[in-house]
Amino acid sequence: MTSRRDHDDPIRGIAQRTTRRDLLGLTALGILAAGTKPARAAEGQLVYASHISLAPAWFDPAETSGIVTPFMLLYALHDGLVKPMPGNPAEPCLAESYTASADGLAHSFVLRAGATFHNGAPVTAEDVKFSFERYRGNAARFIKEKVAAVETPDPRRVVFRLHQPWPDFLIYYSSVTGAGWIVPKKYVESVGEDGFKKEPIGAGPYKFVSFTPGVELVMEAFEGYWRKAPTVKRLVWKVIPDETTRLAALKRGEVDLAYSIRGELAEELRRTPGLELKPVVINSPFWIYFADQWDPKSPWHDARVRKAVTLALDREGINQALTLGHSLLTGSIVPKDYEFYWRPPKIPHDPAAARRLLAEAGFRGGFDAGEYYCDSSYANLAEAALNSLEDVGIRVKLRPIERAAFNTGYAEKKYRNIIQGGSGAFGNAATRMETFVVKGGAYVYGSYPDIDDLFAQQAVETDRAKRAPILHRMQQLVHERTVYAPLWQLAFLNGQGPRVDESAFGLIGGHPYSAPYEDVRLKGGA
Repeated sequence: MTSRRDHDDPIRGIAQRTTRRDLLGLTALGILAAGTKPARAAEGQLVYASHISLAPAWFDPAETSGIVTPFMLLYALHDGLVKPMPGNPAEPCLAESYTASADGLAHSFVLRAGATFHNGAPVTAEDVKFSFERYRGNAARFIKEKVAAVETPDPRRVVFRLHQPWPDFLIYYSSVTGAGWIVPKKYVESVGEDGFKKEPIGAGPYKFVSFTPGVELVMEAFEGYWRKAPTVKRLVWKVIPDETTRLAALKRGEVDLAYSIRGELAEELRRTPGLELKPVVINSPFWIYFADQWDPKSPWHDARVRKAVTLALDREGINQALTLGHSLLTGSIVPKDYEFYWRPPKIPHDPAAARRLLAEAGFRGGFDAGEYYCDSSYANLAEAALNSLEDVGIRVKLRPIERAAFNTGYAEKKYRNIIQGGSGAFGNAATRMETFVVKGGAYVYGSYPDIDDLFAQQAVETDRAKRAPILHRMQQLVHERTVYAPLWQLAFLNGQGPRVDESAFGLIGGHPYSAPYEDVRLKGGA
């Protein structure tokens, strides 16, 4: 265990349903968000039951991996210049204002006066530049290749200069990546990379206290947080991977909020006096990825076999069984509320057609399809999908892997055959294509040149009306070729205990976890 140490013309289309009016209000919203601090100090303790084992990499914005999981902790420990907040997918936070030049080549931030890190050091422009240059997570090379220079004309001003106009600069910088989440330069340099993971210091509403791997993480309120001081003194995340055990802990009052309670257990939770089921539809489609579709020797190279899989899946039945019908069947790897989302035709559940396609492809009796890799916390979704595949003769062996290791293996291209993936990361249709479809993407095992070309075209198109059809065509091609077999857009079902007044579930659109943490409240103010 470790212990803590004592715009002139804003860019259009930055996220989901952001409007020009939203952007013109960025500065005002940032100022209003500061609010007033509570009259009394934070009190009490709130305990989360985490459905996954927590990884130290998620303490560090520099290692943000293209999935939403790290933001479960980043929203507590750290802060960004601009980040998704309630009612605004790009709200100024450590920045009090943001402007973009008329030509789209300069993006300027003015830092909020008085914002400090947990060790009392002020947040400065040098910290912002250092955090960007240090960033090595999802899309690091992609975003850095577009930035010509980062200038710090004074301690409270930062200017990013681009090689050419890029309409997605702000969304990548603020939320798709962790590049705009700020860490203290002097502290990181003094303790080193490993030291920072052991005892992270940020500028968020909660300070690191201790971490016992596989057991629990403890944080304590940072009374000096600029937006408002938290009302809950201490947050604890207890690692409880087993769903039945999580629900039992919630019933006994050992935890106050339990992540991911599904199926029959969700029904039981809903019937239990004093407990509440808190479903949140999030920006997290799940899918089956055919990692070997570019290998001529693989069965997945045949589009008819991939099509058979997507027709075999009983999505509605799986939705009812696991998430009580709350999940969305969008037929896409792009969340439906993302900007530039293209709505595909509904995919029917048609096992007979799936068997016909397999027969046409030379697999009349089905075939042994090798291994099916998945995040172990969604093994029940995988099992339900495998039942559908086995019904049409596609036989696979399930390989569940703990989340941090699974995503590392996925990104390092270690898996073959088929992979059950998903992502709840912030962004738009272009960011989803870049990460999961286009050549060079973090989770891309192969790509199609015409789709890659379309991506390059839209990336430099600043006219939204011209850009939209390009991104729609990309999504249409992904659908027609069955690059993926979409499963659903997840409704994340959580449990809330009787001590909680405000869980902060659903306050930030599309975000699965409690956030902002400074808005979480216990009943009675403690």
